[in-house]
Amino acid sequence: MNLSLLLLLLATLAAGCATAPHHTLPRTAQSFPADALITQRAVLTALGRQYTLNGYLARSATGGQRLIVTENLGGVLADVLVKPDGAVHVMRSSRAFTPQRIRRHLAADLQCIFGDLPRADCPGQMLSPTHFVIERRWYKLDVQIVETKPGPQSPPIFDETQKATP
Repeated sequence: MNLSLLLLLLATLAAGCATAPHHTLPRTAQSFPADALITQRAVLTALGRQYTLNGYLARSATGGQRLIVTENLGGVLADVLVKPDGAVHVMRSSRAFTPQRIRRHLAADLQCIFGDLPRADCPGQMLSPTHFVIERRWYKLDVQIVETKPGPQSPPIFDETQKATP
């Protein structure tokens, strides 16, 4: 066998073994109204299982973002308020979403898709203006925006001392 042919074959095999490129979500906050109610559907894949979730995000240009995550039958799994300065307030948690998971993962993923502050740790892709996938070491989150209703939201929703869900 010719040496140059052997080197070409080895180079081709080595190139085929390369890992996929690491994607970072582009900043998309400008794609959504500063004041709006955004309804989402998501599929969370963790430990080989898939979970379907619903999300209701209230955005305020001055108050921050309030995300409520529910299961299909309406039970609240997580309720988190992220203030404009990035402060995270866990309003409600559950066995599935503990306060630590909400702060570390849910709030971070919320900021990756809807945040105004740039983040370097947003491993994912924007498949369309309404479809996002975040892939972290232990889980994958596939989020689709179902509806966006622009307009101001009720100010008490963004008050961390108010425990009532919107």
